[in-house]
Amino acid sequence: MVTIHCLGSGLVGSFVIKKLSTLGVKINVVDIEETNFLANNDLIKIYVKDAVLYCQETFDEGDLFINMLPGNLGHSVTKLLVSKGERIVDLSFSEETPEILHEIALESGSRLLWDVGIAPGLSNMLISYASRVGEGIINAEIRVGGNPIEKDDEWSYMAPFSPNDVIAEYTRPARIIRDRKICILPALSERHKINVKQMGNMEAFLTDGLRSLIDTIPADDMTEYTVRWPGHIQRFIDERKSKNLDLESLVQMWKFDGNRREFTWMEIKVDCKNGEEMRWTVYDEGLNGDSSMARTTGLVTFSCIKQWLIDENLIDTGVYPPENLPNEVILNVLQYLKDEGVTIEGPDINL
Repeated sequence: MVTIHCLGSGLVGSFVIKKLSTLGVKINVVDIEETNFLANNDLIKIYVKDAVLYCQETFDEGDLFINMLPGNLGHSVTKLLVSKGERIVDLSFSEETPEILHEIALESGSRLLWDVGIAPGLSNMLISYASRVGEGIINAEIRVGGNPIEKDDEWSYMAPFSPNDVIAEYTRPARIIRDRKICILPALSERHKINVKQMGNMEAFLTDGLRSLIDTIPADDMTEYTVRWPGHIQRFIDERKSKNLDLESLVQMWKFDGNRREFTWMEIKVDCKNGEEMRWTVYDEGLNGDSSMARTTGLVTFSCIKQWLIDENLIDTGVYPPENLPNEVILNVLQYLKDEGVTIEGPDINL
């Protein structure tokens, strides 16, 4: 029997593990902090251990590693696993992306699928699909954000994943495509108001979220914007400018509160070269105690894992982003999210 090694059990990680527990497979959960998550399940073993040390051990051929560790730690673990020839789903969203490990993977026999969340992840899949059926892309725009349903007098925000990774998004220059060329602009630039049907007026600004799409999908123009409540990012800019921004305090102030209602919203707009316009919107408010970001991210991850377990040859040896997945996989991911209660509007995926 295949063993699935789940590295990290945070907000998204614990949701993915819970979904995996329904498959009847062996699961090893590895976290530096002790957790009793699903400890009563005989197929689940909990290892309170440093993930790097754990991954240095010897494992059975065919095992699957799900890397749900934060940022740079996640990348260091991915690098180790690729060098060992393991099969990996990488959800770490590190600044240093794993395509640089492709040649190492070819030599070791490793197979790695990365960035299979909502954005990056589902956004990549939909843009890739639009490019295939639309004979190429003129313009693609992604707008996405997870936020509290109600504003407050502070930041009107709580981080659904590592606050440090959110801060990195706010400070890292944004790579976009303009006139078929890669352009680098300051993060938080090109701010503009948008209307979210369920919430009203919000604000969008550039962040470095295109990642693999920069190199894999030709387009005249392509951008990704993060969405927040008005006032949030202006406060960040003002406090940074006045040197009053305390990053350690932000980590505490942005800590996720499971008792506070929140939502995730994403919009993908694509103008295709054949004249077709495609637009998808994704909306979720969480369900049964699971946050919207854990659901919209984790359901994409889980669907890809499940399909890989069914089809051993889902991806070849090497390192591949989600836009490389075939239309059938994209269709299954989209349908699975809908079946789980995520609201998705837009064109159907035709095979």
